[in-house]
Amino acid sequence: MPVTIGPILGLNPVFAMPIARAQFATRCESCEHRTLRLFCNLTPDALAAFGAIGTSASFPRGATLFREGDPGSAIHVLCSGQVKLSCTSPAGKVMILKIAGPGDLLGLSAVVGGQPYEVTAESLEPVEVRHIGRADFLAFLAEYGEASMHAAQTMQTEYRSAFLDARLLALSSSASGRLAHVLLRWADGVTCGKEALRFNMALTHEELGSMANLSRETVTRLLGRFQKEKLLAIRGVKVEILAPEKLRELAEA
Repeated sequence: MPVTIGPILGLNPVFAMPIARAQFATRCESCEHRTLRLFCNLTPDALAAFGAIGTSASFPRGATLFREGDPGSAIHVLCSGQVKLSCTSPAGKVMILKIAGPGDLLGLSAVVGGQPYEVTAESLEPVEVRHIGRADFLAFLAEYGEASMHAAQTMQTEYRSAFLDARLLALSSSASGRLAHVLLRWADGVTCGKEALRFNMALTHEELGSMANLSRETVTRLLGRFQKEKLLAIRGVKVEILAPEKLRELAEA
């Protein structure tokens, strides 16, 4: 029977089915996302050791994996699904910073630095998550140098991405360019390097506007324009970017 493991992970209590540790290494080795993601693309010995630590569980849409300001007690490896990362101002305004996809390590910088989580992580759809406590994760990094290097490279990539996002929002005067950048970044993150840029639009137009510093009305208008110009196709919640190069031209203009 399912067991309630929310309190163990610091989550809202939800029912989930834990996966036995013995299954982890096999699951990691057969994961289609592993070779497309920096951290998890480890040698067999390191991958086997990584698969032997932590716990794994599935969570429904709307589960909070951790909250901004909570102690950075564990990393969360997103194995499937999408997770919204956001922060909140003292006045209560919420800003969505990123949509994480399969293979992303959530809470990495907080765990390595011994700091509180900088963001809140909430599932946008059913997800499977590996939860690895800080002590176990740091011991793994100490034993496997390649994993330490991958962790450092992952944090550098996240820093550069955050810098580029901040620069775009601060300096770009083009609404279409900001929205194009957000859509491309979302698609690149969720599709894990695959050629077809398809993803589920699990945000409202208002939430999407939060990411691009745009109003809901502007987002709705621009999405309609992008469809008319055959830059992307939207069918229900499914989005496919049809002309990524043209969107990149808008984002970089």
